Amino acid sequence: MKGAVAAVIAILAVISLVAQHGQAVTCGQVDAALVPCIGYLTGRGGDSPSPACCSGVKAVKDMAQTTADKRACSCVKAAANRYADLKDAAAQSLPTKCGVRMDIPVSRTVDCDK
Repeated sequence: MKGAVAAVIAILAVISLVAQHGQAVTCGQVDAALVPCIGYLTGRGGDSPSPACCSGVKAVKDMAQTTADKRACSCVKAAANRYADLKDAAAQSLPTKCGVRMDIPVSRTVDCDK
């Protein structure tokens, strides 16, 4: 039950983030969108990302449409670095597994200046 409540909260957060399109992206928005992906990225959530996770990945892509919003790269990198047990292969495959083409790789080592 606790997991279901967290999933609902995460989905609502993603919906509110998408509704705010047009405003500058904050790291808090990126973090909230990617929270449902933690289980998959750390290997505790199965072989595939959840629908809530993929919704978050799509929301991050939608948020980062302008050059100024590309700062989301730094936010994604910072979020990835908060999890020592993050699996790099899972992180790199996340957009593809969600069917999203992203310019921002989910990685601890990405060079956000490129």
